[in-house]
Order: sequence, then C-alpha cells, then structure tokens
Amino acid sequence: MPLDVLCVGHAACDVSFFVDEYPLENSKCETRASLEACGGPAANAAWLLSAWGLRAGFAGLVGDDPHGRRIREEFNAAGTDVSLLEMRPGHTTPLSVILINRQNGSRTIINRKAPAAPLSLNGKVLKPLSPRVLLFDGHELEASKAAMQAFPDAISILDAGSWREGTAVLAGEVHFLAASERFALQATGMKSMQSEEHRRECLSRIRKQFGTSTIVTLGERGLIFDAGDGFNEMPAFPATAIDTTAAGDIFHGAFAFAISRGMSLNEALRQASMAASLSVRKAGGRASIPTSAAVQEALSHV
Repeated sequence: MPLDVLCVGHAACDVSFFVDEYPLENSKCETRASLEACGGPAANAAWLLSAWGLRAGFAGLVGDDPHGRRIREEFNAAGTDVSLLEMRPGHTTPLSVILINRQNGSRTIINRKAPAAPLSLNGKVLKPLSPRVLLFDGHELEASKAAMQAFPDAISILDAGSWREGTAVLAGEVHFLAASERFALQATGMKSMQSEEHRRECLSRIRKQFGTSTIVTLGERGLIFDAGDGFNEMPAFPATAIDTTAAGDIFHGAFAFAISRGMSLNEALRQASMAASLSVRKAGGRASIPTSAAVQEALSHV
C-alpha cells in the first residue's frame, strides 16, 4: 500500500535520567526518575506520523538484538511500515543515554552508534511504497539518495540537527531544509544568532549556500525561515519546559504531516511549533508526543 510519508535515518533505544542539576565530572548523583523508550530523529517522526493517522514508513538500520527487536515492536504497535527496517545480525543497535536537568528541562545526549556498512535500498523494494513526502535526518545518506531517485516527485524534507556528511550533502537537494540553530551556525561559521541582524545574515548565507526553502529552529526563541520571499520570523508558543528531549523530532514529524496534507508553509510551521511546544511540557521523548487533536485544540486558542 502506498505511503503518505517515508522517514529515512536513525533509530535508537533511549534511557533517560532526570537529575536535579547537571553532574560535575568525576562526581556521583542519584535519581529516582527514569524512562526507557525508543527514539531517533527519523524514527520519532515516523512514530508521530503513524500515531496521527498517516500511512508512514521507516527505513533504517538496527541490530538483530533485544534493542532492535524493541524498536520493531514499537513501530508495529503504532502501525508503521517497517519493510525497510534492516535488523542486521552482528550489528549493535544504537543506544542513547539522556540526562535531563530538572531546573530547565535541557537534555544532554550520549549516543552509542557502532560503525557499520550503510543501509542499502534499491528501486525494486522502494517502488511499491510510493510516498508523497520523504523525511531524512542525514544518518543514512545512501539510502536517502536512493529514495529521492526512486521518488523524484515526492516532497523532500531534511531534519538537519548537526553538520555531518549526510546533512551537508542532502541540504542542497531537498525541497525543505529544516535546520537546528546548531547546524546553521556550523554551516555558516557564525558564532551567534542572538540579534536580528545576525539571524538575517545567517539565513541569507544558508539560502545562498544551499538554494532551497530554509527553516532554522531556535528553541524557545521561535524560528526563522525563507522560502524565496526573504527573511521571516515566527515566535515560539510559550511553554515551561520540563524535558526538551525529541522536541526537534516532533517538530519535523508534525511539519511533514502538515506538508503531506497540503498546508501552506505558514500553517505547517505553526502546527509544528505547537506540537514541539506541547511536547516540552511533558517528560520523555516519544512519550511526550501530543495527539493531533491536542495540537489543533491548542492552536484554536492562540
């Protein structure tokens, strides 16, 4: 059955610990609060899209081990198509340890990703899926390029969280470059985007460098974007952050949902921003994904 959205990239298992303050090096701290769940940028986006009622698929690489099987089981429970999820014998499934600071909701992630031959996809296995939207996170470059070649008419979105080979190559090939502040600063060599002058300069440089519709998310400071009509800003919806884990993944998943539904760029960004705003008010990554109905309800009151 054809998909609405195919997400290609990273899947992991997450273990989150909530601490009263970020621990000092060579120290010891205790907590009574922890969460275990599956995660990963493209994986969380695929899970959100499935939970919101779209036909979503995930293509990625995990090991044929307990963590990999858990990832597959969570996708199956959500109804996500996992025909392109490779469970490779002998490979170690990525694992993330996440420290969440109770004082401000910030998260620090340590990710174990064992080196491995990249995920390989070919046109024969891709063709039946026929997605209308492609979402990449830059972790599986060759598979992402294969998907773009197989579906040249699909709308493509890149979740560019940080500068890596995959994000650097794909950034100029997708329809929408949805970048983090970190990626934007790495791409331009700038030190800050605190002032409007710096934000304008940074967005202008990225547009010139990659030549595509560009969005840069700035956390609690909202986002900036340029779809060819110049500099635009959108403030964030106010929220008291409890845990910012997966907020970016949720933003990109909600954005892909809106684009697949034919929403305008402004409407899509508002929906994605509200989804991220609601998510940081709850603990956990995937556990904090709001329902589509909750997002629409919240938007109706602003």
